[in-house]
Formats: sequence, C-alpha cells, structure tokens
Amino acid sequence: MPDTPTPATLHKNPSVTAATPSSSESSRQATERGRTALAVGVVEKIAGMAAREVSGIHALGSGLSRTFGAMRDRVPGTKSSIGRGIKAEVGEKQTAIDIALVVEYGVVIPELARQVRENIIDAVERMTGLEVVEVNIAVNDVHLPDEPDVEEEEEERVSSGQRPKLK
Repeated sequence: MPDTPTPATLHKNPSVTAATPSSSESSRQATERGRTALAVGVVEKIAGMAAREVSGIHALGSGLSRTFGAMRDRVPGTKSSIGRGIKAEVGEKQTAIDIALVVEYGVVIPELARQVRENIIDAVERMTGLEVVEVNIAVNDVHLPDEPDVEEEEEERVSSGQRPKLK
C-alpha cells in the first residue's frame, strides 16, 4: 500500500495522490472521490489553541465577549469556547483569521503578535491543509498584575446572586 500523504505534503504539493499519474489526472481523481469541508468553528478552535500556546497572552476576545463568555460558561451543560475572540473565514483552499487579544503587561506586543501569527498559521495549515492568507491581530487591552480577571469577577457576582454590571 502506498504511503498516505500528510496534510503538510498536500499543502506543499496539492497534486500529490497515492498513484500520482499526472497533475490533471490526480486532481480529477481527488474530486471524483469526494471533498472535505471544514466548519468555521474547526479553524477557530485550532487557532484559539495555537494562540493560547504563546506566553504573554492573558485572554482572547474583547471585554464584552469575555464577560458574556464567563456568564455562558456558568450555565450547566455548556462548554467553554476555545474559539472565543476568533473569527475565521473559510474557503475551499484558503482561510483568513481575525483574533482579539488581551496581553499581559510588560510583553513586547509586536513580538507577541509575530509569535501568535506564526503559531496560528503553522497549526491551521498543518492540521487542515488550508492556506492561511492572513491573520489579523487586534490587541484590545493590557492586563495589569493587580487587576482581577473578568471571569473571576463574574464568578463572584454569580455566586453571590448579584447581577452583572453593564458598561
């Protein structure tokens, strides 16, 4: 049995198939055997996990999305959203990703953005085979060492029966 191509080899050479007769014939074989569609949420979760691997990020998402996310996470039966703060557009061969970050105080933001961008591109391209055409990063806030987390504040309010403060 011939070697199965990995997503990385498919990304580098999209005409690679098990038999590799010719580029026009191999692309026709791929369409005759079916196609793979990726949901937007899949790319958003992969990007979210990849972004969280970079040190210096305090949270993903804007303040409002984190507040609603913290409230939603308290509802029984719901799961925390790995893709919070991430918006992806997914096509058949390409994807574009927007991400909102809260960074830790003292982090060099341009260097952090470069690391996040590289990590997201590497993870998404490796796992999905899609070409990442852009990763737009919006730094929405800087978390100071003495500031409480939005999630911690929400948990305290919910456990004490207080309504959340709206800004």
